[in-house]
Amino acid sequence: MTIAPIQTRIPLFVSRSARCLSVTFIPLIIVTSAIAQAPPSRGHLPAGIKALRNIPYVENGHRNQVLDIYLPDQPSGKPLPLMIWIHGGAWFAGSQANPPMLFLVSKGFAVASIQYRFSQDAIWPAQAYDCKAAIRFLRANAEKYNFDPDHFGVGGDSAGGHLAAFIGTSGDVKEMEGDLGNTNVSSRVQAVVDWFGPTDLTLMGQEAGPHSMIHHDAADSPESRLLGGPVQEKRDLAKTANPLTYIDQHDPPFLIMHGDKDQLVPHQQSVILAKALIDAGVEVTMKTIPGAGHEDPKFRTPENQHLIEQFLSRHLKPEH
Repeated sequence: MTIAPIQTRIPLFVSRSARCLSVTFIPLIIVTSAIAQAPPSRGHLPAGIKALRNIPYVENGHRNQVLDIYLPDQPSGKPLPLMIWIHGGAWFAGSQANPPMLFLVSKGFAVASIQYRFSQDAIWPAQAYDCKAAIRFLRANAEKYNFDPDHFGVGGDSAGGHLAAFIGTSGDVKEMEGDLGNTNVSSRVQAVVDWFGPTDLTLMGQEAGPHSMIHHDAADSPESRLLGGPVQEKRDLAKTANPLTYIDQHDPPFLIMHGDKDQLVPHQQSVILAKALIDAGVEVTMKTIPGAGHEDPKFRTPENQHLIEQFLSRHLKPEH
């Protein structure tokens, strides 16, 4: 079955593997994905989890070049696959505290949550360099924290979804690695979970619907602040931030999730990413969540947590 023209219909659920491609459609609704939020409080950890907070991943680095690690209270007898979360916040706000993936710790995973420099501190590609440096740090210290260095996943929401998708497709792009920290270690990942992340920043404005909460091409939009100037005047730099720029058949499998009532990042941004990955022969699962807005509780339902767990277990646990 082939994908219907994306200007007229959008996929409710797309799954592609080496064996099959299935698509279910719903009527087109242009949707968007949320961006700035106040940093959450750390709160109480779920039972059975211990946290290691504010670990620097760059020696003598920026105050935001830190990460948190979450491990089971009881040590595992074997190295754990690691799920790395990148928070949203329009690239200029947010916190690594309380990542939504903590439920995975009771399912046989370790979890890390990355902080990174904001656009008011440094423009693109500083954010990519930070996230990749964090992944290299985690891999270089895999034995210390009992991670399985061959089974790392990355995910994120909104701006963090963009960074996760970028990491997923640019794992073999040397010029986008930066020179921070453990430069002799790979930043490649083996699975990606993208919650409503932007992809092509130059298309955000024209893809936004009439109820969009952001003028994406304005000089003070989140995208323009990331690039250091109006996005349509920074098209060459925007291309380097676009995960589609680097897609090839060797990219890791993707799980893409996007709500159809999100008014910040157009849903079409996820559609074009899914289509480009599928066209390149990459395994993709895309789920559109009906009625969900940005950071909607529907992303965290038991059903969707189960979907994420099964996806990550399939790709990050060698016994699967």
